[in-house]
Amino acid sequence: MNPEQQYIELFEQCEAMICKHSAEVLNAPRARAFADFKQLSFPTRKIEAYKYTDAAKLFAPDYGLNLNRLDIPVNPYDVFKCDVPNLSTALYFMVNDRFYGKALPKNNFPAGLLIGSLKELSTQYPDLLAKYYGKLGDTSKDAIVALNTMLAQDGLLLYVPKGMAVEKPIQLVNILRADVNFMVNRRVLIIIEDGAQARLLMCDHTMDKVDFLATQVIEVFVGAGATFDLYELEESTTSTTRFSNLYVHQEADSNVLVNGITLHNGTTRNTTHVTLAGQGAHIDLCGMAIADKHQHVDNNTFIDHAVNDCTSNELFKYVLDDSATGAFAGKVLVREGAQHTSSQQTNRNLCVTRQARMYTQPQLEIYADDVKCSHGATVGQLDESALFYMRQRGIGEKEARLLLMFAFVGEVIDTIRLDALRDRLHLLVDKRFRGEMGKCQGCTMCSGK
Repeated sequence: MNPEQQYIELFEQCEAMICKHSAEVLNAPRARAFADFKQLSFPTRKIEAYKYTDAAKLFAPDYGLNLNRLDIPVNPYDVFKCDVPNLSTALYFMVNDRFYGKALPKNNFPAGLLIGSLKELSTQYPDLLAKYYGKLGDTSKDAIVALNTMLAQDGLLLYVPKGMAVEKPIQLVNILRADVNFMVNRRVLIIIEDGAQARLLMCDHTMDKVDFLATQVIEVFVGAGATFDLYELEESTTSTTRFSNLYVHQEADSNVLVNGITLHNGTTRNTTHVTLAGQGAHIDLCGMAIADKHQHVDNNTFIDHAVNDCTSNELFKYVLDDSATGAFAGKVLVREGAQHTSSQQTNRNLCVTRQARMYTQPQLEIYADDVKCSHGATVGQLDESALFYMRQRGIGEKEARLLLMFAFVGEVIDTIRLDALRDRLHLLVDKRFRGEMGKCQGCTMCSGK
């Protein structure tokens, strides 16, 4: 049986149950997504965009799902105590693919801000969510997005109304929790209206030693003159497979920073699609991966300069040890008429061992003549002359290697616009390179307490 068939049969048998435990806004696109899924196939390595990640193979095993929405016996506010010095966040949780609403932090957010369960808020504000939900994640082009749309029953909504500045950073911790091999399908919808400002930190953690398969679709709408920061930190386990599809749509003079960092994982595939739809829009798209053993990290990005006078800066760095595999494919499209575009794309990579593998494909496609665009990629090993220089000055070989690797990825961390988070990540990365767990201090899930 091909891997698609088990999901087709599952949906046909459980569609009523899926819809019963969700909401109308999420149910509305299911039929179309199912029709699209049946026409598509899970991507294999024969598909150029998935050349280095065989999705069909990863979706083939039989995973459990919680379509009947049974309660998961965990209170994340009891087991997760994230201690990032000086970073005071509004802390929220998703357990698997369900927003945890039994206990919520007390935050004095301005009136009009919405943050919480996508399912619950869609029943209270159906017109608002219907306007945005599913409008960026095209189910006709990607079987994984179609599958997620078929099966997702809840998620997170963040809505910041026009002109509102949210001073306190918002943190969403995604917890994977199960006793059997398990699959989750989560949605995140973010709406930042004109002139608004907000920052969101999303952290992925795995609680149990079973195999997890997680799909995630994030849709981000950023209005004219708005500012939005999205930080993603993945600290899962080697038995976790994650497929994340992020879509960002920006209007005129908006400013967006996206920074995704993979510190611990099994297999990760991140797809990012950015559309600069209004003049003066700017995106900083950054990413970093540290991988060893047989870990796999694949980032595929697409930045669409749809109109003139927009700017984009893209920076991705990998450090690969042991037999780890990394892949980066980044495409920048400058459409006809998108004059005065400025775009820079950089991908730099270190392979610490000869067994590590890195595949990189930077691409530019330009249909305008008054632009400033550049792209480049490098794959190499640690600078032997720099190592020699440091050892001559009394620094041991191991410490010298650690210092060089730390300096190499520091450029990505330094793009973070939250001082406390930036400082904390410098510490976590240092611990990661030294072979320590490097998880959030005080987190009983990570420490095993």
